[in-house]
Amino acid sequence: MKNLHMRNEYKIGLTLGKYAPFHKGHQFVIETAIKEVDELIVLIYDDPILNIPLTTRASWIRKIYPNITVIEGVNSPNDSGYTPEIMKIQEDYVSSILGNRNISHFYSSEPYGEHISKSLKAINRQVDVSRISVPISATEIRKDPFKNKEFLDPIVYKDLITKVVLLGAPSTGKTTLAEKLASHFNTQWMPEYGREYWENHQVNKRLTLEDLLKIAEIHLEREDALVLQSDRFLFSDTNAITTYLFSLDYHGSALEELENLAKLAESRHDIIFVCDTDIPYDDTWDRSGDVKRKTFQQKIIEDLNTRNLHYYMLKGSVEERIEQVSNVLSAREYSKF
Repeated sequence: MKNLHMRNEYKIGLTLGKYAPFHKGHQFVIETAIKEVDELIVLIYDDPILNIPLTTRASWIRKIYPNITVIEGVNSPNDSGYTPEIMKIQEDYVSSILGNRNISHFYSSEPYGEHISKSLKAINRQVDVSRISVPISATEIRKDPFKNKEFLDPIVYKDLITKVVLLGAPSTGKTTLAEKLASHFNTQWMPEYGREYWENHQVNKRLTLEDLLKIAEIHLEREDALVLQSDRFLFSDTNAITTYLFSLDYHGSALEELENLAKLAESRHDIIFVCDTDIPYDDTWDRSGDVKRKTFQQKIIEDLNTRNLHYYMLKGSVEERIEQVSNVLSAREYSKF
């Protein structure tokens, strides 16, 4: 009867880590636990030296495993090691976070599994300690996420890419610069889909409100696909904010769906550059003249200021602009690690 009771006992599992980044090895531990317990808790340690926010790391796990409990370990101890003092600090912290929860199984791939499970009076479930099933570590991934992206869920990988957008009126060099930057950084770039769509669907140099919404939607879809092919950076020519401004310029209004996409664009990219009008105007048949270029440029800048978005102005030749972008990316350490 005792053994039957133990088999029917409600099992609560716990695992913990920094998950910087969250990878297939971590997933293997979690998925092993999910099969063995009734409820699983994942405790994420904070760390001030990590460039990836705690909230971002938590969101990865919540999106991939919506049915488990994720606890963000604010002010978690940063000491590591196996001295009695350090182990006591770790054990006390875990205990304080758990409160009255009774953990039956502690899951890990590390030696600390022994003392943490003992302090919790839980079964020590160590999973793939020798890294045979998933031969990777977070340290290796941080060295080169692109090389190791097979070990990352797409939800995680897209957040490791710094998304850069180039804004500016027509004929400010956005397309040329985006393509050159992608070549310079050996990564991908997203062409302005609106140009392609306009060439195939314009009537008397105009598009409908519905056309402009479709441009923004398809641009986003293509950009999402390119993120997963990118290495460190993705450079995009234009975003939904510009499409929204074109709609206002053409029609004096915009569909609510496009306005919402423009709002989402405020936080979609990590950094915004605006290409200046200091280069010669390329007067092609599909454009409206240099005066219109300057007018629309001012609308873009005013809109960015209204949205309280920070941006960098790019001036000079293509080479000078590439250098300006490189300096900003380097100074701001926009590589996620």
